[in-house]
Amino acid sequence: MADGTQAVFSALDNAKTQSYHFKAIIIAGMGFFTDAYDLFCITAVTKLIGRLYYFKPGEGPGALPTNVNNAIVGVALVGTLAGQLFFGWLGDKLGRKKVYGLTLITMVGCALASGLSFGHTPKTVITSLCFFRFWLGFGIGGDYPLSAVIMSEYANQKTRGGFIAAVFAMQGVGILVAGAVAMIVSKAFLLAYPAESFQDDNVLSTQPEGDFVWRIVLMFGAFPAALTYYWRIKMPETARYTALVEGDHKKAAADMAKVLEHDITFEEKHQETELPANSNSSYGLISREFMRRHGLHLLGTSSTWFLLDIAFYSLQLTQKDVYPASGLLAKASTMNAIEEVFQLSKAMFLIALAATVPGYWFTVFLIDKIGRSIIQLGGFLLMSIFMAILGFKYETLRGHKEGCKDPKKDFCGGHTTWFTVLYGLTFFFANFGPNSTTFIVPAELFPARFRSTCHGISAAAGKAGAIISAFVVQSLTHKQNGIKKAIVALSIVNLIGFIFSFLVPETMGRSLEEISGEDKGIGGNEVKASEDEKGTNSGVDKVSETQMV
Repeated sequence: MADGTQAVFSALDNAKTQSYHFKAIIIAGMGFFTDAYDLFCITAVTKLIGRLYYFKPGEGPGALPTNVNNAIVGVALVGTLAGQLFFGWLGDKLGRKKVYGLTLITMVGCALASGLSFGHTPKTVITSLCFFRFWLGFGIGGDYPLSAVIMSEYANQKTRGGFIAAVFAMQGVGILVAGAVAMIVSKAFLLAYPAESFQDDNVLSTQPEGDFVWRIVLMFGAFPAALTYYWRIKMPETARYTALVEGDHKKAAADMAKVLEHDITFEEKHQETELPANSNSSYGLISREFMRRHGLHLLGTSSTWFLLDIAFYSLQLTQKDVYPASGLLAKASTMNAIEEVFQLSKAMFLIALAATVPGYWFTVFLIDKIGRSIIQLGGFLLMSIFMAILGFKYETLRGHKEGCKDPKKDFCGGHTTWFTVLYGLTFFFANFGPNSTTFIVPAELFPARFRSTCHGISAAAGKAGAIISAFVVQSLTHKQNGIKKAIVALSIVNLIGFIFSFLVPETMGRSLEEISGEDKGIGGNEVKASEDEKGTNSGVDKVSETQMV
């Protein structure tokens, strides 16, 4: 590696934590705030949309048909998958910075458009909502690889995991705020437009003003992210992309000198050893050499994210069905339409506050102390155990319908406190576990010129799992004993994720170039070491190659 390039990377890896690191966390994190808010706020309002647009006299409170419900939730995930693949690839081709602002514009514009979904019939409203949520998901998808890779390439070696985890922790804040906003908006409308419960008045229990509630909730997530657009487009390109992919070492040093607030000395004495970008020493993403060096790594990051998201998104997206069935929420017929939104969003908020958000921040503070592997393995295993208990003891924890005389509940005699604790612990160890690490590790394992693409592929595999949760697992929850069967199945999925986690190596405490092999000039469009350097570093090279392959 050329001395000038080494100086830039050494300065980045050994830099003290400073204001720019926190600024980068906020800029990247607000995109993730919007990601999580927009993907999960829909859970709070789908029952309201069902009451508004699909009420049939004599059939109970209106509810979305299963295929419509799955489409509203799942279409954003399909868009996310497409966006992860496209923007992940584009981030390696054009640079992280050039496409970073585009993803934010897409997210903000489509979040606002989702709330303005138009139409004179339920079908046209739902169709336009699904259209905008697909493109919303497309923008969200791009934010996954770009935010992770940018933070990874900016961070210092000692606290890199914590910085990337802090960006991802904004997902937890987005989930929390989604519940809070839905709760505040619905409460305000409930005070302004009170109504009888459904069992007292089938028609007037669904307030027409509820149509504004779900639209406001969907649109709100756009505003915090929009505020960071200026700083996002002002971020310099990462030094690692500029030096390793574009080959412009001077520019990399100059950009990072501004960021790190001190000069970086750039020496050009080895510049004659540089290889052109299309050198034969470089290998492509679709090549035997890539598969030999990183094939198992990519399989590990993709498979674990796929399995994790089947479980994680099933937990998030089925809350509206699980809470009433478990006795945490009253019967729908005992509430009016807006009141149901308030009660459901309150339950979502409390679970997020007590379990979801703390899990993310435990990861932030501990990942650079105990490592990625222990957190991921422990998370998968404990999720599997807690979900197995929930599944096999489901009737005991939930209670029984027969002989239940409480007019506000479907089930009586259950142990809702224990159900809540076990359900909350599952969320906690998902986030202090594989939900965080599957996002972090793909941003560290791969060479710079493939890093965004490989993260996008891993994330897209995760969204394929989320799509399964939206279209398959959600359908199970509407069938008799379906929730129990789904929870038991998810316990097995988590156990399989535990096994596949052994394919993912530990990355803590090593530089990105050491992990990927770029410190030896073999991982990217890089610098070929001189013969003297080869002789000096031969012992180190052998150790590093053994660790990498």
